Amino acid sequence: MDLSTFLVQCLNAVQYGLLLFLVASGLTLIFGIMGVINLAHGSFYMLGAYLAFALAPFFGDWFFSRLAVGIVLAVVFGYLLEWAFFSFLYERDHLQQVLMTYALILVFEELRSILVGNDVHGVAAPAWLAGSFRLGELMSYPWYRVFSSVACIVIALGLYAVVNKTRLGMMIRAGASNRDMVRGLGVDIRLLYRIVFAGGVALAALAGMIAAPLSSVYPGMGSSVLIICFVVVVIGGIGSITGALIASLLVGIVDTFGKVFFAEWSGVGVYLLMAIVLIWRPEGLMKRGY
Repeated sequence: MDLSTFLVQCLNAVQYGLLLFLVASGLTLIFGIMGVINLAHGSFYMLGAYLAFALAPFFGDWFFSRLAVGIVLAVVFGYLLEWAFFSFLYERDHLQQVLMTYALILVFEELRSILVGNDVHGVAAPAWLAGSFRLGELMSYPWYRVFSSVACIVIALGLYAVVNKTRLGMMIRAGASNRDMVRGLGVDIRLLYRIVFAGGVALAALAGMIAAPLSSVYPGMGSSVLIICFVVVVIGGIGSITGALIASLLVGIVDTFGKVFFAEWSGVGVYLLMAIVLIWRPEGLMKRGY
């Protein structure tokens, strides 16, 4: 492998890991703070991709406007979904949570089929990000992939600031540690959960919107990303945003280079990484709230 090919694979690994972080960060917030096993989280990623496809004809190259509208719609959707369904799951056992969220996957897939159909769709990158730059004499790298990586880094920094530097973040961290104490201090824990859930849905949908120009928009696309996101959450530590970021980058590196050097065994690498981390640190790389 020459240097330019190695650099391309490194950029691909980082880009994939950062995009995975957006989805996994919302899942670790919901799972770690609300205590709900949400199997439907991958459907929110699919929702974002289909939103990008549906909104593209209306916004054209107004890419940031499309993202903003999609985020607002995802927040509203997440807020209403938590109120209608997830608010009844907090005191239920995990089996009921799994059954409810799996049922939501089936509902979302059927609604997607009715509204959009079962065809595979493509979403074009905005014209101002459609080109590529050269890496060495033979290799080039798309500008849109660079943009997606930078956007994910900016969002990760913003999420870190919100969780660790704001009053809302303080309540979120306290609610993750001891929800009864937070409720006793007068915080509306139900509203806090609703905000956290809506934010988690928005992060997953944003990841889907950013990923749509990188790959096709197709039925069932949320199922594959859901499994790998649970792996990220377990490796990083339940409820830890920093852990989710580190784990996402590790998974991106292992998956990308595994496909390059060990194509036949590439599917094993990520789960082997998870097994090694859990043997070393059963609670994950980072503790909750860090």
